[in-house]
Amino acid sequence: MFASSYNSLLVLFSLLVAILASYTALDMAGHISSAQGRAARWWLAGGACAMGTGIWSMHFIGMLAFSLPIPLGYDPAITVLSLLIAIASSAFALWLVARNELPWSRLVCGAVLMGAGVSAMHYTGMAAMRMAPGIEYVPSLFILSVVIAIVASGTALWIAYNLRRLSVRVRLLRGGAAVVMGFAIVGMHYTGMTAAQFPLGSVCRAARDGGDAGWLAIVIIIVTLAVLAIALIISVLDLRLESRTAILAVSLAEANQELTYLALHDNLTKLPNRVLLEDRLDRAIQSANRENSQFALMFMDLDGFKTVNDAYGHLIGDLLLVEVAQRIGLNVRSQDTIARVGGDEFVLLAGIAEPADAATLADKVLRVILEPFHVADRLLRISTSIGIAIYPDDGARQDDLMTNADAAMYHAKALGRNTYCFFEASMNANVHEQLQLVQDLRLALERHELILQYQPKFTAPNGPVIGVEALVRWSHPTRGLIAPDQFIPLAEKTGLIVPIGEWVLDEACRQISEWREAGRRDWTMAVNLSALQFGHASLIQTVRDALKRYALEPGCLTLEVTESTAMRDADTSLRILQQLRGMGVNISIDDFGTGYSSLLYLKRLPASELKIDRGFIRDLARDSEDAAIVSAIVALGQTLNLNIVAEGVETAAQQEFLTRLGCDSLQGFLLGRPMSAEHLIETLSQENVLNDAT
Repeated sequence: MFASSYNSLLVLFSLLVAILASYTALDMAGHISSAQGRAARWWLAGGACAMGTGIWSMHFIGMLAFSLPIPLGYDPAITVLSLLIAIASSAFALWLVARNELPWSRLVCGAVLMGAGVSAMHYTGMAAMRMAPGIEYVPSLFILSVVIAIVASGTALWIAYNLRRLSVRVRLLRGGAAVVMGFAIVGMHYTGMTAAQFPLGSVCRAARDGGDAGWLAIVIIIVTLAVLAIALIISVLDLRLESRTAILAVSLAEANQELTYLALHDNLTKLPNRVLLEDRLDRAIQSANRENSQFALMFMDLDGFKTVNDAYGHLIGDLLLVEVAQRIGLNVRSQDTIARVGGDEFVLLAGIAEPADAATLADKVLRVILEPFHVADRLLRISTSIGIAIYPDDGARQDDLMTNADAAMYHAKALGRNTYCFFEASMNANVHEQLQLVQDLRLALERHELILQYQPKFTAPNGPVIGVEALVRWSHPTRGLIAPDQFIPLAEKTGLIVPIGEWVLDEACRQISEWREAGRRDWTMAVNLSALQFGHASLIQTVRDALKRYALEPGCLTLEVTESTAMRDADTSLRILQQLRGMGVNISIDDFGTGYSSLLYLKRLPASELKIDRGFIRDLARDSEDAAIVSAIVALGQTLNLNIVAEGVETAAQQEFLTRLGCDSLQGFLLGRPMSAEHLIETLSQENVLNDAT
């Protein structure tokens, strides 16, 4: 037998090519398993070519490393056939590991078929030498090489299947697995080469037809490395693209999640909004029907929020809403749903065992909302009114429950606010009436249904008249004359009080201008400012425009501001009142004694008049405490050099007592009721005639 030898450098190159081909195969398996459709087929075709070329190149470089003491060559057609066998075997292997499952039966079958293909590639490549006589093989080593090929193929399939999915350490694992697979493939090849025996006198018939071994080895190594490198580069670029796609997918998922959250939650308070509330309410109804249980739906509206919002601006109002939402959330159970469904409207959905549980929860919410709020260095106080509807007694559908809870809330407001009410059937009619009244009130200004009446103000004890107070009335086309206490609260709640107040100021200025032109130049006109109007940004300009429009001296106008309004934010109120006083307008502190004035601020207010609340005048003759309070107010006003006005004078005893205390002016039904401008002039003219006659 001929003695054979190997080129150590080419043997080393064959090992490196085997490892690189194994790594390429593992990498391709990962891409094929994650791709779909046409992309998967392209990855399978490209991966089979790259992997097959790599394995074949390793085999052929190993063949080129082999030498005998005779010239050697290789038949091109048979060599190409061995390459096609390698590619076909690689395609089968990649297809197999790309399946969703790889049971042991399929793994064994695949290992046998791929091992047979690798062995066929190897021995076909050796047949390309066209030795004469033919190559003799040692049976034991031949069988061992085939067994090695099958075991190596099975190992490669198992590793490729388990490493096909991306993980944190996938590249490191693939690198180690590629080394193991590379040595297994090289082991199979050189075992097969060892099994080959070449008898003395053998001739390689392909030596003259085949290519030169030296340059052929170089070309194959370069081409193979280029193919594998291109495959790996494409794989890396695809991996980066997948990574970027994954990042974009995560970003898109997060954006969708954020959009879903925004669609279901209030942007300001982060509470569930009406959409999510409706879903929770629907689930609560289904659950209650299944379990034969009940739950409470509580509709809450903040009392005084619009005043805060108009006085301090929307920023402070928004911060207050956030504080309210957090405070309610901390005082309800985690399984309850608290949602914001409007500007200052919240809905609480709570499971209960009996209606008393709803009352307990509502009372708790009332208490926590009543506690002062510290917002942007301001101490704010509000309350809430709560309407309660119980499922299924107060409605079997969502709309019915919401409507009835809303109706109960309006009833709670009508009772004085800062309370809760359970729904009763009679409340719906009241709510519908209130809603209709609001709609009519919105049109009252356009339809010129609002009128002013004037109540005279007398120098104590009997006159003369020194001015009048303008009082708004609503002459409804079907309801008749509506008193202020019936529509002013609605106007304040809806914000209509601001345009109504502007109209009152304009009409009062027009009337006093007319009277002054008629000769009553010593009269003054008093106009009440609501809390919303007082805090409105346009107040100063509105007053200035009205005075200019009717060419009035500012001193003939007195603006009455309640003590509570003036003291709510004393620093802001002081700034507004100083601007009004700087224009020459008189300032009257109305309802004095009912609020919480600080003497420190009171002496700083640019007021010219204190008006004693009628509540202290009503029981003046019977209540010694009221008498003491009135005496103290008069003394305080005199100390501060303020004009003292007592309103609500209805008896001669009250008139006499207030005059004796030192009140400067009196106002009330005893002296003159509110009346139209024409009736007022007519009444005063008749009294003058009677006085002249006596």
